[in-house]
Amino acid sequence: MKVLLMHEDRDFDPQATLPAQADTLTQDLELDTLFDAMADGDEFLRDVARSAILQSLASAKEIVRRQQALRDCEQHRPAIDMLYKLAVDTLEEERKQMHFWFHNSASGTLSEGIGVLTRCHERLRALRQIADAQRQAGFQSLAFVELFEALHTQLDDAYLAEIARHLEELRFKYGTYASAQLGDGNKSFDWVLHRVPQERRGFWNHWLMHQPEIHAFDIAPRDEAGGNALEAVRNRALDVAAQAVGQAARQVLAFFSQLRIELAFYQGALNLKDALQAHGMTMCYPEPSASAGHSYEAEDLYDPCLCLTKQAAVSGNDVAARGIDLIFVTGANQGGKSTFLRSMGVAQLLLQAGLYAPAKTLAADPCSGLFTHYKREEDTHMESGKFDEELVRMDAIVDHITPGGMMLFNESFAATNEHEGADIAAEIIEVLLEKRVKVVFVTHFYELPLHFATPAHDNILFLAAERAEDGTRSHRIRPGEPPRTAYGRDLYARIFEKSATPTVYRPHGPTRPAS
Repeated sequence: MKVLLMHEDRDFDPQATLPAQADTLTQDLELDTLFDAMADGDEFLRDVARSAILQSLASAKEIVRRQQALRDCEQHRPAIDMLYKLAVDTLEEERKQMHFWFHNSASGTLSEGIGVLTRCHERLRALRQIADAQRQAGFQSLAFVELFEALHTQLDDAYLAEIARHLEELRFKYGTYASAQLGDGNKSFDWVLHRVPQERRGFWNHWLMHQPEIHAFDIAPRDEAGGNALEAVRNRALDVAAQAVGQAARQVLAFFSQLRIELAFYQGALNLKDALQAHGMTMCYPEPSASAGHSYEAEDLYDPCLCLTKQAAVSGNDVAARGIDLIFVTGANQGGKSTFLRSMGVAQLLLQAGLYAPAKTLAADPCSGLFTHYKREEDTHMESGKFDEELVRMDAIVDHITPGGMMLFNESFAATNEHEGADIAAEIIEVLLEKRVKVVFVTHFYELPLHFATPAHDNILFLAAERAEDGTRSHRIRPGEPPRTAYGRDLYARIFEKSATPTVYRPHGPTRPAS
């Protein structure tokens, strides 16, 4: 029996190999803040959250299935907490025991396996009772409906009673009854463990029923070698049963372990929503697009990591990029461009994990892989220049990105002069667009967006950080053509000329030639 709360056809594997860009995404999008909020102090929840978010779902169908399961978790939170606690308590109890896989004898393995199954027997009964109660509680998602139905069907009273009978017999209250054949050199083989005959069970049966002739021998109490030899014979008889019981015990514990893992993912999602709602932020169930075209439309999209770091509400932005392949974000320094870029990346990952999105509404198409290329601070240990390092990182991305991917650039290729940087960036963007990769580029370059402001590039959106006439930043990103300046003079005035009034400068952005 499988859990299947996160995937339709397989168990979720938190140890699976993560995408090549996992560490870079974590650094650039500040995902550690997100993972910490999902964990709420529980390192196990954090590990599951990190693995699940970085293992993106590929299709809209998979995403919707997981969203439906999350809705059930949200609406039936006490039941989910009860299931999760049952799984955790079961595994914690077994962790404290001397587990059967540490034994190297069949009798020891059998004894410990019986102990595990005996302890888990009541846990399985409790699990079935929870499932039966929740089948009538209004769960709607296919994931939970199928899980509860499987628990109801496969862990019925008859099955649980049969387990109890087998465990009782495997205690060998009436002795071990086995047969074997003798081969060359009187060596035994073909051992078979039998159910003890009825006539050998119980004191009265022994006296009142006809007993067949028995050939027996006694071992002296001090005959250690004889006792060891007899134990070796018994272990051979018990070997097959011990293996079967040991495997059954492992399977039961594996089920509870998987149940804990997959419920931990949803527990982390609920923790994240709680943390953001505590600061007055809303979250939505994003709509994954099943179309092949690029789409990204959001209302009041915000950066949850910034909110969690500041421990306060943050402003959001609207995005209307249906059918858009390339988005340029330009404008004033410290105007919120990098934060906006991060909000897009985090929202994309959360959407493709089947989770809430940090927005009032969000509709976007799943990408084949999310990649980031952010500027890096100067590293004194670098063996080459900063621009070389940027190109090396870009080369590594090219080796892994595929059609349908999404690429986020933040001030990339700015380590050289604008003309060269813009020229190189334009070539890279052109190739990515040819490969059907959606690109979002935050830049202070003026020549770069100007290169794409032509009728030949019609699926482009220009956004700019909003700046008031007095130089203040609203941290809002609006549709707007790229300015010639990043308004660095505003920052200079604020830091060095605190009493000075910022210069009012009205730049002329790029205009598209008449078609």
